Amino acid sequence: MKINYLVVFSLSILIACTPRTEAEKIVDEAIEAHGGKRYESARVDFDFRDYRYQIFKSPSRFEYSREFADSTGQVRDLLNNDGFKRTVNGVVIDTLTEERIGSFSRSVNSVAYFALLPYGLNDAAVIKDLLGETTLKGEPYDLIKVTFQQEGGGDDFDDEFLYWIHKETHFVDYMAYSYHTDGGGVRFREVSSAQTVEGIRFQNYLNYKPENKDTPVEKLKSLYEQGKLELLSEINLENIQVEMVK
Repeated sequence: MKINYLVVFSLSILIACTPRTEAEKIVDEAIEAHGGKRYESARVDFDFRDYRYQIFKSPSRFEYSREFADSTGQVRDLLNNDGFKRTVNGVVIDTLTEERIGSFSRSVNSVAYFALLPYGLNDAAVIKDLLGETTLKGEPYDLIKVTFQQEGGGDDFDDEFLYWIHKETHFVDYMAYSYHTDGGGVRFREVSSAQTVEGIRFQNYLNYKPENKDTPVEKLKSLYEQGKLELLSEINLENIQVEMVK
């Protein structure tokens, strides 16, 4: 196949020169405040519930893994640019159904996504809109809505996220989202604690749900302020280690 390099170069210049929208600028500032370029060369290890995760994500490739022990032995799930693979005691399991591969992949990807937030919000499939300025607990925030293009947006491309980004610190202090897997629903999260390791900020969350799972995601802030959300779980990353790689 012949490639018109002049066209490719011209497109690259066009993309590079396209002005950033206000929503994109706000997300850029949030990523910088949370770790910036350090994300691109960081291999992050942490414990989450009964799993040990290792996360790496550069602009061109990613590799997410988790390890745990069960009745079958030592299990390792690996998700990267090439797809998903599970090994048990070092032996590749090649009998997994597409349904289980999809379920395991979404589980690993979800943990990686939330652990590295807001890094990832500049991925190509992400669509960002500024909904305006607001306050929460007396603090000023920009409210960013995130949706995904179907192409490149993964199995969960129809999920919707709201991020409250502090106007002064540029930290993502709250988020709300809707999801459609496993029966669907909505969640609201607030940061409960944070720590910085090797220049990257990692946040723990309190995870809330409304009484009605079909509640519009836009109404969760109001329900949270009224104390009408149920605390469902705590999202805590433990034993975090960061290795800067080239």
